[in-house]
Amino acid sequence: MSFASFMEAQSFFLWSTFIIAFVMGAVVNKTNFCTMGAVSDLVNMNDTNRMRSWILAGTVALIGVLVIEAMGRANLSAGTLPPYRGSVFQWGRYILGGVLFGIGMTLASGCGNKTLIRIGGGNIKSVFVFVIIAVIAYYMVDPFKELPATWYQTYFASWLGKASISLNTPQDFGSIVAGWFGSSALTTRLVVGGIIAAISLFIIFRSSDFRTSKENIFSGVVVGIAVLLAWYITSNVLVNTEDGSMKLTQFYGEWDMMMDSDDGKPKNGSTNLQPQSFTFISPIGQMFGYAGSGFASSFMTFGVLSVLGVILGSFVWSLLSRSFRVEWFVSFKDFYTHVIGGILMGFGGVLGLGCTVGQGITGVSTLAAGSFLALISIIFGSALTMKIQYYKMCYEDEATFVKSLLSSLVDMRLLPAGMRKLDAI
Repeated sequence: MSFASFMEAQSFFLWSTFIIAFVMGAVVNKTNFCTMGAVSDLVNMNDTNRMRSWILAGTVALIGVLVIEAMGRANLSAGTLPPYRGSVFQWGRYILGGVLFGIGMTLASGCGNKTLIRIGGGNIKSVFVFVIIAVIAYYMVDPFKELPATWYQTYFASWLGKASISLNTPQDFGSIVAGWFGSSALTTRLVVGGIIAAISLFIIFRSSDFRTSKENIFSGVVVGIAVLLAWYITSNVLVNTEDGSMKLTQFYGEWDMMMDSDDGKPKNGSTNLQPQSFTFISPIGQMFGYAGSGFASSFMTFGVLSVLGVILGSFVWSLLSRSFRVEWFVSFKDFYTHVIGGILMGFGGVLGLGCTVGQGITGVSTLAAGSFLALISIIFGSALTMKIQYYKMCYEDEATFVKSLLSSLVDMRLLPAGMRKLDAI
């Protein structure tokens, strides 16, 4: 996809993102595709359909990424946003961030993507969550490189950076296995990814109930394709120059030689124009910077358009389906629970380098080991929180936090049965 000018190429880069996000927002609203809902169904009702739909989305995206990389249409091992396949395996960030995010999304009634969907559907509570995430993510990430130091650099890097392992290869499973055997990373990635995808599809469709659930299948496929399309488009937008075609980041790096002025030059384009796909915590932070700039066009990024697209897609579907409902806090407890949830999601999503979509689907599509660890941590944090909430609801004053926590961990088979403090529910 080559364009005559940088402006045309960037416009396609951005507005194709918006269209894909719009469709994803409408479909997610229609089908109630939701990680927290999937965990809740599994924990509370032993219903696996929405979890299978989520795994299907990640599998579809994974298969697509294997294909486009094999065809030479994308290289996600370097220069992508986020850097999923970096050689530094930051296990501390994945676990801590994932658990915090999982707790937060449960308290705030949904992950980053679900927050956008709920805003589009009229939920004012999610607007508060959105604002909290936006402020935290902006100061943790500094997406437009305007701060002297980020909160992560100031408060977290010195100690959390020690919980990491430097690998000799990129951290995707294909490259790791290729390093063991001295084989080609691309070929090994195809084999390893193909095996994981085959096992995943077998597990997903072995359920006869899921096979008849057209809506869950539809949502999983659409969300997976949306992630794939974003990877493909952002990896293949080129600008035609006298010296041949250039990627957007390359053109941006040579801006002074290519352009007569800085008119139309995007902020921090060396990062924000990299190949990327959907994740929603850092982009919500970008919305804060975009609004703070007075909605300057130079602050418009993939992340900003993805956030706006999901919200508008959800809003349009809410109107078409007549499901738009303004929802407010039912009590002060409801308010501060959502506030705490938003805070934990803001910090957790940045520390874990992604949200349920960013790590659980986009990151998984690259076979990054950290993405799998972050997703497991998110699910664990969410499931544990739900169990604690359920014990406190059923036992009320008798269920102190410690008793509920210990009993929940016993239920999850992480502690011996003798440590149970409340009868199983």
